[in-house]
Amino acid sequence: MTEKSKERIKGYGAGNVETVISVDEVVRRTAAIAEEISLDQLDNLADGKPYVSLENLEAGYGQMRILHGINLRVARKQSLCLIGPNGAGKSTVLHAIFGFNNIFSGNILIGEGESQLDVTSLTPSEKLAKAGIAYILQDKSIFPGMTVEENLWMGGFLKNQAAESKAAAERVFDKYPQLAARRRHQAKVLSGGERRLLEISRALVMNPDVLLVDEPSIGLEPKFIDMVFEILNDLQHNEGKTIIMVEQNAKKGLEFADIGYVMVSGKIAIAGKGSDLLENPKVGELFLGG
Repeated sequence: MTEKSKERIKGYGAGNVETVISVDEVVRRTAAIAEEISLDQLDNLADGKPYVSLENLEAGYGQMRILHGINLRVARKQSLCLIGPNGAGKSTVLHAIFGFNNIFSGNILIGEGESQLDVTSLTPSEKLAKAGIAYILQDKSIFPGMTVEENLWMGGFLKNQAAESKAAAERVFDKYPQLAARRRHQAKVLSGGERRLLEISRALVMNPDVLLVDEPSIGLEPKFIDMVFEILNDLQHNEGKTIIMVEQNAKKGLEFADIGYVMVSGKIAIAGKGSDLLENPKVGELFLGG
């Protein structure tokens, strides 16, 4: 067998390979395996009780449309992971839900039944205060010159009184002793895992119902990646948070999430249970390294 014949082609972002599929090739192959996805299918994945719904959403930046008629459903206390190649529009979905970009058409709905709220035109602060939506940014969103405690207080900027923010911060310290031990330290001295925990904890100060989590594993060592996903699992299953996540580590994200969407070119190409997508050979070839 020649060296050329030994060359292996693995999925996008899988790593530890001789040849990696280019982003353009992943986009082409993902588009080729895209399925027709009905609203009934999305509703069924959300157990027929969607708590967060996107309805034919068109969104982007400036006059550029990135999302093209996106529909999304996730139930209360469920988790959804968005995977796909760079440029697919994954983070744009989170930005649209939170209010970081332009909505050209469609709706963003939070809640169930008569309590459902159309939040499409609300500002990020209004979405946090009225609909309980919090955004956990990618790495490096903390204030490095502030202490851990001060960073947490910043998470409560919508609280009516400083005392409320401080009380909420104390609840976080009770929950995460490793942060409590660092409360007087400047955030810049924290390890990568501690910084990510602080970013998550700062969002929790407002006690949100919906967490938008952008690339929780980015830049972290494996031991810290496991820690972060354990924290997210606790927030979903023990505190009842609804989680919508973008994760480049597709295997880790789909192992965690109840639901998985594969995105390409601003659209949903495949939708299914996270466990089913892990077993899907087409998804595996492109995103799971197998």
